[in-house]
Amino acid sequence: MTTSPTETGPHGGPGQAHDMPLEQLRFNGQLPSPKGVALAIMEICGRDDATIGEVARVVQTDPALTSRLLQLANTAAAYGSGRPFVSVAEAVVRLGMTTVRQLAVGFSMVDQYQGGPCEAFDYAHFWSHALLMAVACQALASQSRIGSPDELFACGLMARIGCLALATVHPVEYGRLLEECEDDSQLIALERERLQTDHNAFTAVILADSGIPGALAEPVCHHEAPDAAGFAEGSRPYQLVQLFHHARRIADMGLAPEDERGELISELFLLGGRLGLDGTEVGELVDRILARWREWGELLKVPAQQLPSFNSMAEAPAPKAAELKTMAMRVLLVEDEPTSRVILEAQLRSLAGPEIHSAANGEEALALAVKVMPHIVVTDWMMPVMNGLEFCRALRATEWGQSMYVIMLTGMDAEDEIVEAFEAGVDDYVTKPVKMRALSARMRAALHYVQLLESWERDRAQLKQFASELAISNRKLEHYALTDLLTGLPNRRAGMEILGQAWSATSRSRQGLAVMMIDIDRFKAINDTHGHAVGDRVLAEVGQLLRGTARRDDHVIRMGGEEFLVICQNSDLRATLQAAERLRLKVREAPIRVGERVIHTSISVGISSREPSTPDEDNLIATADAALYAAKRGGRDRCCVNSGGRILGGPG
Repeated sequence: MTTSPTETGPHGGPGQAHDMPLEQLRFNGQLPSPKGVALAIMEICGRDDATIGEVARVVQTDPALTSRLLQLANTAAAYGSGRPFVSVAEAVVRLGMTTVRQLAVGFSMVDQYQGGPCEAFDYAHFWSHALLMAVACQALASQSRIGSPDELFACGLMARIGCLALATVHPVEYGRLLEECEDDSQLIALERERLQTDHNAFTAVILADSGIPGALAEPVCHHEAPDAAGFAEGSRPYQLVQLFHHARRIADMGLAPEDERGELISELFLLGGRLGLDGTEVGELVDRILARWREWGELLKVPAQQLPSFNSMAEAPAPKAAELKTMAMRVLLVEDEPTSRVILEAQLRSLAGPEIHSAANGEEALALAVKVMPHIVVTDWMMPVMNGLEFCRALRATEWGQSMYVIMLTGMDAEDEIVEAFEAGVDDYVTKPVKMRALSARMRAALHYVQLLESWERDRAQLKQFASELAISNRKLEHYALTDLLTGLPNRRAGMEILGQAWSATSRSRQGLAVMMIDIDRFKAINDTHGHAVGDRVLAEVGQLLRGTARRDDHVIRMGGEEFLVICQNSDLRATLQAAERLRLKVREAPIRVGERVIHTSISVGISSREPSTPDEDNLIATADAALYAAKRGGRDRCCVNSGGRILGGPG
């Protein structure tokens, strides 16, 4: 997705930088680019004859890069899916040379551009956000299986690298632009207006130079406005751009000020629902992401703050903001002097409504608060038994008292006393003698806070419920869309996705990949003799036999009719043939009982493995199909192998 001076950028804007085309900037070496070991790795990976050992030797010359690649390779092991990697060569095999190149470039950028000439550009914040987005991309990829987690980590790390490029190429102009920009929604428009380009055009060029394929780069460059990208709903680019957008919002939330997190957290519930995650699962995922972010922050020397758990952030009281409709309030007045209590009750009733409850001291007030659950508490400071300060501390020590708004009545106005009151949990205070105007102003503020809190809690509950329902619906839809309802096995669509992922993984690791095409012998005769209901039962039973007999890591798929596909990752022809023989013998030796009927059946199997000359996964299936037809022609109930275009028959 390289942009030339006459082409448009990812969002339709011009694809040139100020007064110099992107291609010229790249040629002149003005764009952010890797140096040292990362540059050497790029050059090696660009050769057709490059070997894993050669890449590993170069990686080992840089201890920092070695540590980072080992950590990334061991992410899967950390979640219990494999043994830890201690060898750089093993890590390179696990990640794949393409991903190692991408990561080396990304890590090199982090090291080189911790600071720069643009005074208004916050380099530390930029890399902190980029790192959090990278970790979020990796976690979401593992959750959704849309793409390689390691490759998407690199994409997330450099998703907004164009901003760094503009700050590097045009430090003065871009600095002025950033000072004028109020939020990210204005950024692209200002970039195009002032610099005749935008950061996404720069990002596209740098991603291409880093070895990130266009199929990933294009969704990356649209992640800020995914709905405007124009990708077909349900397509892989659509899923990727939604993933990158989700990761971006997690990063935004992680670095947002405390009083701005609420809206972002609400959005994460909805985005999580799209991935089939309920509210609890969203929280657990975000917590894992934040923990990994802190680990990576230490490794890369990038700021990564300690945040509360996601659930505690989601349950924090709402900020005091916009005007809301008036609602009935419960007010608790705590005042020991009877005459003052009567006067204050009348004043409060005129301000907040009829539901005013009163107590003579803090001890009585605590007991009454449990019963009536007031929205607002107005309490005197100096009282017998339990004074207002002691009462406030006791109230705040309870879970139910956290959200009540407390106004202290006091005759003291010394700074130390006022500070002590606020530290005890008071929200506001009114000095005695109480003037109606002052009390009215404080009560308006309190009413506003309580109204907002009530609305916030209501909206949050509805949002959580909606997110949970959305997650359940999406899980059901996903299950129905990807599952063969007769056998319970993955269907053809799911099988092709699994095969595509296996193909990509073996492309990186260069490990073995083989498939079996399986057909139930003489299935038409079973339908003709016994009826389709019996035929369906046979299909279901054979499917379960195949699944129960296949190796743990093999994927059994029903392709349609009486055909099944078995995907064998990390398996060569010999091992796959042995596994196929076990399946064939199991089906032949297991009679299927349908009521009083006992049906004996058998299967024919065609096997093919990925070879250097195999162009794609469709061809892999086609060669296995050819072997299957050979097995059928050879008498059925046998396995045949297609190797290098030659059909070899297995024992029958």
